[in-house]
Amino acid sequence: MAYEIVRFPYDGAIDADGHILEPGDLWETYLEDRFKPRALRIRADDEGLEYLEIDGKKSVRTHSGALGMMGAMGDPDARPSAERTYADNIPFGASDPRERLELLEQENLNKALLYPTIGLLWQIEVEDAELADAYTRAYNRWIAEFCSDTDGRLVAIAQISMLDIDLAVAELERAVKDGCKGAWVPPFTHSKIPHGHADHDALWAKAQELDIPMALHPTFDLPSNLPQRFKLESFEAAAPWYFNVLGRQSTQQALLSFFAFGTLERFPDLRLGVLEVGAGWVGSMLDRMDAVYETVTGRDVPLKEKPSTYFRRQCFVSGDPDEPSAAATYEYVGTDRFMWASDYPHPDHTGTWVHDLVRLVEPLDDDARARVLGRNVAEIYRLS
Repeated sequence: MAYEIVRFPYDGAIDADGHILEPGDLWETYLEDRFKPRALRIRADDEGLEYLEIDGKKSVRTHSGALGMMGAMGDPDARPSAERTYADNIPFGASDPRERLELLEQENLNKALLYPTIGLLWQIEVEDAELADAYTRAYNRWIAEFCSDTDGRLVAIAQISMLDIDLAVAELERAVKDGCKGAWVPPFTHSKIPHGHADHDALWAKAQELDIPMALHPTFDLPSNLPQRFKLESFEAAAPWYFNVLGRQSTQQALLSFFAFGTLERFPDLRLGVLEVGAGWVGSMLDRMDAVYETVTGRDVPLKEKPSTYFRRQCFVSGDPDEPSAAATYEYVGTDRFMWASDYPHPDHTGTWVHDLVRLVEPLDDDARARVLGRNVAEIYRLS
């Protein structure tokens, strides 16, 4: 199936969560010499199916040709095979800054915030804090360079590992100095200590000091970390669909921890985002948080105001174009809290996104529409 580029009819739109496909040799090139023998690499097994090598070992999650599917946008018939390699299936604009700028022109987008692809796959499998920090540092150096000569239209967002908070703080400061305009962390922690716990305060304090947003972005996770009741394998071929629908629960739990531990109370200028898990659920979660806060079970939550007050003051959500019900949530929660994202060029990105986004924002008034399409991103990420 050929992917058709369609021009978006509204001006000023900013993609709040686009992706790039990193070059396969990124970590061999950008890691410091002492880490290069342990670099992330793309290998092929005896059947010719590619897998990700992590610290010299075959990934337990990214194997059997899965890497070749990362750019399979708009193609529901794509299947892993030895012929479908990662390097040979990079869509236009997914790995070259000049091409990405040209794609923005063709689609009538003003800017795009860029997140990784391989970077979403390895973190759950690395428990060596120094190696994880080195992997993120290599990527952050590369993405800052990738975006550096684009007049601010391609926006570098840093990847941060939470395995060692002191290392995370140092890398966040370095990456922002290098040109990154924000940062993201996965929705899990290896320690199982929630994100909002005081053990992680130094990271949120540094983000507040640097005046940059932090966001939760979905990544690969281990089955033992997933909020599920059933064995995924029992769903057989439907397991990926089942997991994808439920995947937002991990991010919702991470978000909830910032309220449970009073993190947003301690850091009133922290800007906290939730990415790629939809937006329509936000209103009902705020209602529930507020309702329980008013009961005996909420009396020990260390917040001076209702949870929804902090959300409306400090949080933001990047939703999907194919979620028309979200428009009602925008109005209920506040149109200054929401933005949209393409997920380009991942499999969830389809050729219908322009039509979906138009349908999503058409019910909004002019000011709300402008906010959701681009103004909120520009304000929250301090983009000129």
